[in-house]
Amino acid sequence: MYEVIMPKHVFKELSSTNKKDQQLIFDKIKDLEKGNFTNDKPLKGKHKGKFRKIAGDYRIVYLRQNNTLTIAVLKIAHRKGVY
Repeated sequence: MYEVIMPKHVFKELSSTNKKDQQLIFDKIKDLEKGNFTNDKPLKGKHKGKFRKIAGDYRIVYLRQNNTLTIAVLKIAHRKGVY
């Protein structure tokens, strides 16, 4: 089991989505807690070391810290402007 940390600005980004998308995003975050990284993609370039999880039209960008089993959700945004 992983610990998921979400800063306040991530909750603000999440509150701007509709209820259906919010539920999908929360389900994907629960997958992160369980350690389910299926179909997650490592990012390249200036985002190297971070990963993304798809939640419908939204992307969850996170950082996995192996030693402490901690996942820091850095950003939740529509796929058009997430990177």
